[in-house]
Parts: sequence; C-alpha cells; structure tokens
Amino acid sequence: MEIEFYKYQGTGNDFVMIDNRKDAFPKENIELIAHLCDRRFGIGGDGLILLENDPVVDFKMVYYNSDGNQSSMCGNGGRCLVAFAKKLRVIKNNCTFNAIDGLHHATVTDDGIVSLQMIDVATIKTDLNYTFLNTGSPHHVEIVDDLEHFDVKENGAAIRYGGLYGKEGSNINFVKKINETTFSLRTYERGVEDETLACGTGATAVAIAMNATGLTEATSIDVNVRGGKLAVSFDIKDNQYTNVFLIGPAEFVFKGSIEI
Repeated sequence: MEIEFYKYQGTGNDFVMIDNRKDAFPKENIELIAHLCDRRFGIGGDGLILLENDPVVDFKMVYYNSDGNQSSMCGNGGRCLVAFAKKLRVIKNNCTFNAIDGLHHATVTDDGIVSLQMIDVATIKTDLNYTFLNTGSPHHVEIVDDLEHFDVKENGAAIRYGGLYGKEGSNINFVKKINETTFSLRTYERGVEDETLACGTGATAVAIAMNATGLTEATSIDVNVRGGKLAVSFDIKDNQYTNVFLIGPAEFVFKGSIEI
C-alpha cells in the first residue's frame, strides 16, 4: 500500500502529516507509525498527525508521538495541521477543529503565521522548585540558571521517569527569564523521549506559569525556543487563564509517498 504524506515544521517541531479523510490509514498500527517517524529508517518526525473528517467542525486532529502511541494535545502540531488544512483547501484562513482535548479555533495568514486557541487553564500547582499545569498536555516548568549548557535530556528524563508524575509522566520544561516579556525555553518531550527544538503546549505552559508565579505581569509573552520564536497571549478572568493563544510560523517542508 502506498500512502501520500506531507512534512511540516513549526519552529523546528516537525511532523508527518497525512490526509486521512477517506479513513484509509491503518492508525492502530503503532509499529508502523513509529517506523514512519524514525529519522533513519522512515520519513522522520517528532510525531505523526492525521487530518480526518469531523461531523460538526472543519476537521479532526489525531496526533501520535514518535513512539507510535496516540498522545495528548500538541500545540505546534495543531498549528501545522491548520496550515496543512489550508494547503488542502479544507479551510481558508479561519477554522475550528476537534482534538483530543476538545475544540480549537485558529487563524492562519497567507504567510503561514498560525494563531491557535488553546484550552483554558484554571489549575496550577506551584512548588518550591517547579510549577505544574496542563495546557492540553501535562507540563513541569522549572527555572534553571545556565539554560544554554543544561543537560535537558538527562535531567528531563530523570524527572519524567521519577516518582513525581507516575506511570504517565510529564513533559519537562527548563526556563530562563530574559526580560519582563521574554523567556527562553528548552523542553524534554515524553513520547519523543528527548529534547525537541520546540514544544507548543510547553511554550503555553511556560508563559502561564511565569505569570502565575509572579515572574512577569505580562499577558503577552515571547518564548524563545531552539527552533525559533513563539508568542503566547492570554486573559486572566476569575482566577482562570482564558483566551489563550499560541502564535508562530507553520511551514510546509516537502511532500512524498511511501510504501507501507
């Protein structure tokens, strides 16, 4: 069987994208999905995303980590899927789609800047050394001094597989404050089990955590990631973070086909 795929990246977070509106992709085949995401033996990507029909809204997002398992929400993947939907002419410049964490609204400009509405956040756990919150995926947020030389993979894995978050684990974010409205971020992603060049739900979590812990009063925050720059904006109402938007580029890389 030959399948057509597209490759997209959002600030270095890269994804294999497949138009599955005809429901032909064998999406229960974990080994196949992991193979397609393999950078040596497959196409290569931090994850694989299926664009599917939805009975109510414009389309449905089904996201898999590079280990082949279906996972929680991926912000940069969602932004890339919006750009993909525009390329397929499923949408024009505005859309609503369904994902594992619910409905998302998004806009995409003609030059590929996608603004994606994320879920509201009401529950934030603060500890002496870290903050934990869920922005569609669970995120541990921790300040470090020397972010540039920090061993993200070793330290991230130690927290992810430690006793703090149980069997499911968490994504682990290490952060440095640059100024009142700018933070730098490096993320260890579960499912990828390594540092990625960017993480959209992680950037969202960091922006909210920095405001919640008093490290900034800003409600529009720039987040520097290894693959580029993202922006996060939000409102605060009734002790809840709402109207949360993740903003950044989503770019088509190449198109191909592969025998499976």
